[in-house]
Amino acid sequence: MDEPYCETPGPAPAGEQPAGDGPFAECVLCRAPTEYPESVKGSTLCPVCEWQEAQRTACSG
Repeated sequence: MDEPYCETPGPAPAGEQPAGDGPFAECVLCRAPTEYPESVKGSTLCPVCEWQEAQRTACSG
């Protein structure tokens, strides 16, 4: 029972970009490529940081 409940993947390796065309915006937390193009306005998060942020806000009740 010493195993964590769920594994959290680390940030994407440097230079690795998600599938798609064009340059992608960097995550504002870990600087990994996101699923959003650079033209998107506002704070962009990679899928990992987005999931972690959703967990934090859901539990802040």
